[in-house]
Amino acid sequence: MHRKINRSFLITAIILIVARFFIFTVNDVDASVIDELRDRIADRNTKIQELEKEIVKYQDDLEEVGEEKQTLTNEVKTLDISRQKIGADIRLTQSKIDSTGLQIEELSYDIGTKQTKIGKNTEAIARTIRAINEIESDSLIEIVLSNNNLSEFLNQIETLQQFQSTMRDDVKRLTTLKDDLEDKKSNTEKKKKELANFKGDLSDQKWVLDINRKDKNTLLSITKNKESNYQNLLDEKVEARKAFEKELLDLESQLKIEIDPNKIPPAGKGVLAWPLDSVKVTQYFGNTKFARSGGYNGSGHNGVDFRASSGTKVKTALTGTVEAVGDTDKVKGCYSYGKYALVKHNNGLTTLYAHLSYIKVRKGDTVITGDTVGYSGKTGYSTGPHLHFTVYASQGVRIVRYGDYKAKTNCADAYIPVAPLNAYLNPMDYL
Repeated sequence: MHRKINRSFLITAIILIVARFFIFTVNDVDASVIDELRDRIADRNTKIQELEKEIVKYQDDLEEVGEEKQTLTNEVKTLDISRQKIGADIRLTQSKIDSTGLQIEELSYDIGTKQTKIGKNTEAIARTIRAINEIESDSLIEIVLSNNNLSEFLNQIETLQQFQSTMRDDVKRLTTLKDDLEDKKSNTEKKKKELANFKGDLSDQKWVLDINRKDKNTLLSITKNKESNYQNLLDEKVEARKAFEKELLDLESQLKIEIDPNKIPPAGKGVLAWPLDSVKVTQYFGNTKFARSGGYNGSGHNGVDFRASSGTKVKTALTGTVEAVGDTDKVKGCYSYGKYALVKHNNGLTTLYAHLSYIKVRKGDTVITGDTVGYSGKTGYSTGPHLHFTVYASQGVRIVRYGDYKAKTNCADAYIPVAPLNAYLNPMDYL
């Protein structure tokens, strides 16, 4: 019995030592693969930083051109720079896709390594338990009698204690490895979601690029590349816009819809999220200096305008349901909101996102705060790419076929959001 137990101790000890050597030593092949992945990720991240700088330069160029007089040359220049910026956006998104894919690959490799280590630690624990059980299966008297002297008995007890201590260490390591594995799996799922979002962005940006090309071709076709024709086109748009603003003011002044203030959230910062990642207000709500000088037919601005070059992602300001999407440009001579999306929220507010180049959502969609509604542009009547953002009291806003309320109008077949004047709220009170 004595010789059998000691031999078992020796074999088990050797197994545990060997097991630990493999469990906690990363071989050269594993290290090489991980290092290569990390180098490729670092390379992609460097490209991402370079593209982000390039995009900032295009944005600066667009702002500079936007401050100059509206001419055909400047309009074409704006479209060209926008196309270059959107192209850089596409390359940036592709780089993010590549980087995220590599990060998922690294995490997957790490998960495989962790699972292998967990397996080996589990085996080590099982061996330790079997060794302890072999000792503890003998009664204390049998162990004492099987040893020639007290010293050998005490050595065997000490060995048993060492095995128990070893098992506790193995259990701790196993717990740490499993926790780490769960973190890796969670991070992988997060990265996979990011990857799906990036791929969606890439598809959208390609659409925006196509729209930009069509806009340029349409502009050159209409104006026949002549400045005089372009200026005539601008004059026509201005007159049509003024007519529409007067019609809308007359209509909304006549609307009588009671607005219960108890159904509107109190003003406060953060009630709504900013609809853009980078915020620059170019026109505030209400009786602004521009409005007092004759803009908006002197009725005041019914929303807030944000600077946003064509193709900038526009995000929903709060979770809600898409009440309507539309495109007033489909009705010839109707220079209004262009492509727009209207989102109704659960707190009594409804938000409008207008002059979009591309609409991402559809009527009836449920959107969460920060979801992409569309991409900015200059559809409808717009002197340059920007986002028009309106906040309504939900009780008052309606989507109507404009011709049902106005017999004589260029916008008869357009479906447009309308509301009584008291239903328009200052967005800055909630952002």
